[in-house]
Amino acid sequence: MIFLSCAEMKTNEVTVKPLTEGDYCDWYKYWQAYLSFYKTSLTEEVTQATWAKILDSNVPIYGFGAFDRTNLVGIAHVVLHPNTWNTTDCCYLEDLYVDGAARGLGIGRALIEKVYQFAEVHNCNRVY
Repeated sequence: MIFLSCAEMKTNEVTVKPLTEGDYCDWYKYWQAYLSFYKTSLTEEVTQATWAKILDSNVPIYGFGAFDRTNLVGIAHVVLHPNTWNTTDCCYLEDLYVDGAARGLGIGRALIEKVYQFAEVHNCNRVY
């Protein structure tokens, strides 16, 4: 159940922060919903490897969660990588998903804004 209202969005009731090990079950649910939306599937091996990469500080793949109080309501995954057009990394917003019941409330925007802040902190030359 989503408790977020438009009024609450204005008072910053949604928190976007890096995903942690304890977010796995909710992340898994949204990851599967995201894949289903695109009419695709991945093996459990790939899903587990993706989660491991998100948590591994030595891998430039990062996961963010949007939380309505304590409930995860959206996810975003980004990849930082070098490119041939600049001397600094790019930030690729690879995956973005918001719970259907929470759409239209600014959660996608909050996740994207967090990605841009993250890219700026990491001196990325662009987000795409």
